[in-house]
Amino acid sequence: MPRFMGFVRMEEGIGAPPQALMDAMDTYIGEQAAKGVFLDGGGLYGTEDAVNFVVRKGETSRVDGPYAESKEVVGGWAIMQYDTVEEAIAGQQEFAELHATHWPEVSMVATMRQISDMPPEAADA
Repeated sequence: MPRFMGFVRMEEGIGAPPQALMDAMDTYIGEQAAKGVFLDGGGLYGTEDAVNFVVRKGETSRVDGPYAESKEVVGGWAIMQYDTVEEAIAGQQEFAELHATHWPEVSMVATMRQISDMPPEAADA
């Protein structure tokens, strides 16, 4: 059964979501978990303690947060399992609509990507 990763990007520092959204999310995630769709997920802390390792031209450098140039950050993630891509897309839309209904003043992007179960092929293979 295909697995998918969903994540939410939004402006950092906009405050906590309203309780109505949190309650709706608890209900939605509980229903999805009971159906075997929601496998794992959660929210992320802000970028003030984030650490990135950047690789460029064979060199690795460390860049610590916060990142003032970032307008949107990933604020949450989920691993889900659906029978079809179409079901995954519908589920991600339903998740996004919870935000539109219960936190209409927020701007956010809910992204869904399929998880590859195959190792990537080497470029020089």
